[in-house]
Amino acid sequence: MNEFKNIFFIGIGGIGMSALARYFHSVGKSVYGYDRTQTELTKELEKTGMSVHYTDDLNNIPSGITKENTLVVVTPAVPKSHLEWNYFIDNGFEIKKRSEVLGLITKDTYCFAVAGTHGKTTTSGILGHILHQSGVDVTAFVGGIVENYYSNLIGNGKTVTVVEADEFDRSFLRLYPDMACITSMDADHLDIYGDKSHIEESFIEFADKIQDKSKLFISKGLPLEGVQVEISDNEAPPSEGLGRIFRGLNVRIENGAYVFDVKTKEETIKDIRFHLPGKHNLSNALMALSMAKTYGISNENIRKALGNFKGIERRFSYKIKTDNLVLIDDYAHHPTEINAVYNAVKELYPNKKNLAVFQPHLFSRTRDFLDGFAASLSQFDEVILLDIYPARELPIEGITSELLLSKISNPNKKLVSKQELENEVLSSDAQIITIVGAGDIGQLVNSLAEVLRRK
Repeated sequence: MNEFKNIFFIGIGGIGMSALARYFHSVGKSVYGYDRTQTELTKELEKTGMSVHYTDDLNNIPSGITKENTLVVVTPAVPKSHLEWNYFIDNGFEIKKRSEVLGLITKDTYCFAVAGTHGKTTTSGILGHILHQSGVDVTAFVGGIVENYYSNLIGNGKTVTVVEADEFDRSFLRLYPDMACITSMDADHLDIYGDKSHIEESFIEFADKIQDKSKLFISKGLPLEGVQVEISDNEAPPSEGLGRIFRGLNVRIENGAYVFDVKTKEETIKDIRFHLPGKHNLSNALMALSMAKTYGISNENIRKALGNFKGIERRFSYKIKTDNLVLIDDYAHHPTEINAVYNAVKELYPNKKNLAVFQPHLFSRTRDFLDGFAASLSQFDEVILLDIYPARELPIEGITSELLLSKISNPNKKLVSKQELENEVLSSDAQIITIVGAGDIGQLVNSLAEVLRRK
């Protein structure tokens, strides 16, 4: 890609696309891009000197952009009718998907690939942070804003990369990993895969990219060969699989943080401290620790980095945290993820009333996991639903938030518009409020927090 001096992104505001944009800008390329709406993320890109526009108009393509000097990167979320995209197609520009570009960048590096239907972003953020703090020449592409860096890009190294291996559109099969992990293999993206067996086949194909199974890390219970990683209450000596295992033991909460030990065949690392709430985040931390340790990072560097990791925006992010009111923002958009959020809330605040505000993401996902969403949401004391966020999809007849609401067994439930949300939340007496979803609900959180603080 050295022959291109310009990189033009169609969909530059996406979390994965913007990380690539930051990377190319950092290595001296001129970066241009289109996105449908201006967001805080696109404003940040503009502040650093990238040129971003928000109308699909051929006049927005700079005159110096030619097929000889420009690579076009496109996200699958952009409609085929997009005028600028079609201009680049018709004029013979080199056009690549984000995953293809990521594959090319990582091909000539030592690549850590983090796969799984849940936990990719947090695990890759933690791993990138450990490696960067330990002095490794790393660049980590993260699918969320890492709060330690206020960015979805960690470092600007040339020899080591950390990437999220995304199963959507089978993108992760385009990567060249040297070390990898798989956190989970739940059914998801059934609009692409059809059923759970096909998504599992895709993960197995990804796992086969790692020939040396001592460099493939898997959550216990997955039908794969590799190094097992688990949080356990069982003190029995590890013996499964290849004889390699990382087991988190003696988990306790001290001063609002997890403290735990890690046992391997060779040693026990004592009293590791980690501040992100929820056992699911503890599992992500253990996965990152296992990969970093195997790569050769010292126990002391790992301990220090885990202790000062601040988290990922919209991954159980505290917007308000007082004795009387807590507001949490989380990206969860699958029943398993909502269960993890609920379990973390109950672990931390067992005796306080909780409210979940959920915006379903995609008509197809709502249809495919309707009963699972209903069951996971029914656990909360109160539930407020917003309409389904369509993202790249057209409506599916009969699939609505009204249908999901009817399936929720908890009677303390309500469907409201975005305009009504603030008043509805203000009228609740819940002390723990959790905003959940992967759509544009995240853009409502700061104004909601401001209103709640005034209250």
